[in-house]
Amino acid sequence: MFIDRARIYVEAGNGGDGMSSFRREKFVEKGGPDGGNGGRGASVYLVADKDLNTLIDFRYKRKYVGKKGNGGGAKNCTGKSYDDVLVRVPLGTMVRDDNTGALLCDLVEDGQRFLAAKGGRGGKGNACYATPTNRAPTFAEKGEPGENRWLKLELKLIADVGLVGYPSVGKSSIIAQVSAARPEIAAYHFTTLAPVLGVVRLDEETSFVLADIPGLIEGAHEGVGLGHDFLRHVERTKVLLHIVDCAAVDGRDPVEDFDKINFELSQYSERLAGRKQLVVANKMDLPEAAENFDRLKEHVEAKGYSIVKVSAATGEGLRDLMYRAFNLIKEYVPEEDEEELERFDEIDPDSFDIAVGNDTDWEVRGKNIERLVAMTNFDNREALYRFQLIWKRLEIDQALKERGCKEGETVRIRDMVFEYKENY
Repeated sequence: MFIDRARIYVEAGNGGDGMSSFRREKFVEKGGPDGGNGGRGASVYLVADKDLNTLIDFRYKRKYVGKKGNGGGAKNCTGKSYDDVLVRVPLGTMVRDDNTGALLCDLVEDGQRFLAAKGGRGGKGNACYATPTNRAPTFAEKGEPGENRWLKLELKLIADVGLVGYPSVGKSSIIAQVSAARPEIAAYHFTTLAPVLGVVRLDEETSFVLADIPGLIEGAHEGVGLGHDFLRHVERTKVLLHIVDCAAVDGRDPVEDFDKINFELSQYSERLAGRKQLVVANKMDLPEAAENFDRLKEHVEAKGYSIVKVSAATGEGLRDLMYRAFNLIKEYVPEEDEEELERFDEIDPDSFDIAVGNDTDWEVRGKNIERLVAMTNFDNREALYRFQLIWKRLEIDQALKERGCKEGETVRIRDMVFEYKENY
């Protein structure tokens, strides 16, 4: 079964909590703080793997969760950090944020990695907070929460050459003749329901990947006949072989077929419309093909395309076709990416937004302030004092006041709710 879309949940492990402890040994008076740091939580990575072809594994497992780091120990012992979770995906997998649809990564090289969810760092033990003025701090940080989110995976096959055309024009027969691929071949429409890849080997040192894209029909750019699912796999190809049934076995006109498929390609993507294309007049072993070829050739060449004769049934012309396709591959000039990757690392971590809350008067959102709340032990007075100092440094009080926050109103940050006071 060919699966080219999936939705998965990734959750990195939380960092381990820091330890608050003091050195206690015989003959050691007033031993100082020796609480160790917590261990790092496991991150979740997506890794491109050339040995995978579909996203079918994600039908059976959709949640990937990293382990939480162990807490720190006494005597400055750091908690254990766990190995990252590696999730294998096929080459050509595009990763999108499920909420925004933003493109996060395009995994096209074997071994390429994408950090899907970053593990939380371990909280600092109280030994880290010892200073000349505070030699015995009693507080320690909690572990940083690991990231979590839903992702959409979308597979676009990576092939050098794509076969396009109406159903039953002979695409599967051609790929079966020129490669070791064995697609189903039968005398009915939509025999091929999923893209098929085959390697065409011209000699010991020359080869390329050929993709048999399921047949397109009128309205494919609007999704008719699973058009979007099929057209998506054409986007990465460098060259298109446009297969036309020159014998008109199904009663369609070859010239109209050619125009309609090109219209669908252009409506789906202007980039596809400009892709190098070689028109292939198939089924030339049938007598009806000779009657249509001259008319088709004149029409195709008038639009600036070249045309070749082949017969998938007899193999005639296929070797020359593959060499011509390879020459077009060598002329291919890479295009600029149509979509830009979302750059989350460019956001100032100290920045924050203030919005009207759902269950509180106000809500503050921001990377550093949310992390601070999650890692602060509010039951410890020293930890609370440190939180207040950072709160002031970020000037959140002033920002709330400018938004209209009044004395006694509630403010939420993550899962903590505070009462706003103008002076404290």
